[in-house]
Amino acid sequence: MNEIDIPTFFYGTAWKAEKTERLTYEAFEMGFAGIDTANQRKHYYEEGVGRAIKRFLETGIKKREELFIQTKFTFASGQDHRKPYDENAPYAIQVRQSFENSLQHLDLNYIDSYILHGPFTGDGLTEEDWETWEAMEHLQKAGAVKCLGVSNFNLAQLQELYGRAKLKPSFIQNRCFAALGWDIAIRDFCKERRIRYQGFSLLTANRNELSHPGIAMISKKYKRTIPQIVFRFIQQIGAIPLTGTSSRQHMQEDLSIYDFELTPEELAQVEQIGLD
Repeated sequence: MNEIDIPTFFYGTAWKAEKTERLTYEAFEMGFAGIDTANQRKHYYEEGVGRAIKRFLETGIKKREELFIQTKFTFASGQDHRKPYDENAPYAIQVRQSFENSLQHLDLNYIDSYILHGPFTGDGLTEEDWETWEAMEHLQKAGAVKCLGVSNFNLAQLQELYGRAKLKPSFIQNRCFAALGWDIAIRDFCKERRIRYQGFSLLTANRNELSHPGIAMISKKYKRTIPQIVFRFIQQIGAIPLTGTSSRQHMQEDLSIYDFELTPEELAQVEQIGLD
């Protein structure tokens, strides 16, 4: 993973439906290089992402190796009727079918990051999880994916996976709650093991906390929006924020956060905001 240039900000493509291609292309135009999607038609339109990638690469502004494309394998329980595999097949075959389908959708010959889109159940890891992870490991060994990761895992599940997996996860992507110290227990586990934490729903999951006067004061001091403060905070604590904005202006604002830094005291203040 260390040899790969990993963007410090990802654009998330969930819930975009027919707007996916246009918004993904706009994200590229505005400067996003990291794109997150999934082969889960229920919430994502992976083919739209693929068309945007193709169009953008044709402009010559960036080469394929300068983009970071992340997609996911989703168990049947997280899919609707449009499953990208035979759900009665063994999990190794489901992973292979879903992955090959993703390559077709995205018009790519490799994926930068392949994510297990949630464990099979909410309690521990099952044989289904292990069969699936092993199939994902084969993809990485074959060079078809550069990094593996998981999404929507709790700390115990991540610990179990890390302890037993032959190829360790490079990423975890979770809904990030300020009320849990911005997922501090998992982030601490990740720091010690060089797993990169990706946080999503940073704004929508924390509406109450982001109305805290402390955040408003920091926002006023730096003359930045509250979302800009949150995204910069996430970056400075060593995590990768995801934004799913449909606004071109907000895309520009999201990427305009590299010319200021929060102080250690301000970082601590934001980290504690949901714990008061």
